Amino acid sequence: MSAANPLRVAVVGAGAFGRNHLRVYKELEQAGEAVRLAGVIDRDSRAVAEAAAKFSVPGFPSIEACLDATGLDAASVCVPTVHHGSVAEHLIVAGVDVLVEKPIAPSLSDADRILALASEYRRVVQVGHLERFNPAVTAARRFLHQPMFFEAHRLSVFTPRSLDVDVVLDLMIHDLDIVLSLVASPVYEVRAVGLPVLSPKVDIANVRVEFENGCVANFTASRVSTERVRKLRFFQPHQYLSLDFARQDLLMIDVTAAAGMDPAKLAAMAAMMQQAGEHPSAGLSLNKVQVEPGEPLRLEIAAFLSAVRDRSTPVVSGEDGRAALKLALEINAAIAGHARRAGLKL
Repeated sequence: MSAANPLRVAVVGAGAFGRNHLRVYKELEQAGEAVRLAGVIDRDSRAVAEAAAKFSVPGFPSIEACLDATGLDAASVCVPTVHHGSVAEHLIVAGVDVLVEKPIAPSLSDADRILALASEYRRVVQVGHLERFNPAVTAARRFLHQPMFFEAHRLSVFTPRSLDVDVVLDLMIHDLDIVLSLVASPVYEVRAVGLPVLSPKVDIANVRVEFENGCVANFTASRVSTERVRKLRFFQPHQYLSLDFARQDLLMIDVTAAAGMDPAKLAAMAAMMQQAGEHPSAGLSLNKVQVEPGEPLRLEIAAFLSAVRDRSTPVVSGEDGRAALKLALEINAAIAGHARRAGLKL
């Protein structure tokens, strides 16, 4: 599709997520990409007016009003999770391809309706699992061969954002999606504990997932931390990789390459590991992998627009989003079961 015939896109939801999508679409349009930001949609008149003014885009109170005024090829769904199903379904039936923020829906039945309609109307559905597009994740995939243990930490300070869902659906689901895509094996067992701290829903959770191929993954997510941490570590035979999502860093530690290493070089590597928060041992060879930096949201939206143009399966498909949601809901069920056994009230 040429710049003379651009994709007409809109963003549904003028909150924090929606404004980020608006920013990226506008940046792509201004950079000469074949895309035109055609509207922002929100029932909140003040929010839509502010977003419309900031991004120089028409504002609409409803999807119907936007469709009547401009017509649409694609849209980002950035409303609260509870409304993902109804909004995505409305757009799909109207012939619009959708990028749905994570999680794809609040329930599997809602997710299944989205997927069924997408199949019926031949629409593209991409799910906004942003970290799939993190350059450090892209770099790590090149070295993946037999991962057997994952450790994920995703910690945030408390904010009133996204309190319509618990910490598993809010934060942990990013890491669930990443690990599911890397392991490519069915889940065998889930064990989990979680607690509400500052909200009525679970704010901190620790999870152990075992896969049928023997791989084990530990996940910790908190939205009541005193610091912000976004890290994933995984181990495979003779190799350990440490990924920092926020810094877009990837460290690879290889035990087979350490033999005969110059002591000065080993000391320099040890210092690098300590600076990165790792704890080196003698005989380990560390390599800081070259990572091409990039904004994950921009990469995500560019991939979505490419799938729309090519009518191809998105990098993060609707089925991928459903798989991450399914595991998240199994974890929440395990948290509830643990709470009952422990006599806790959730």
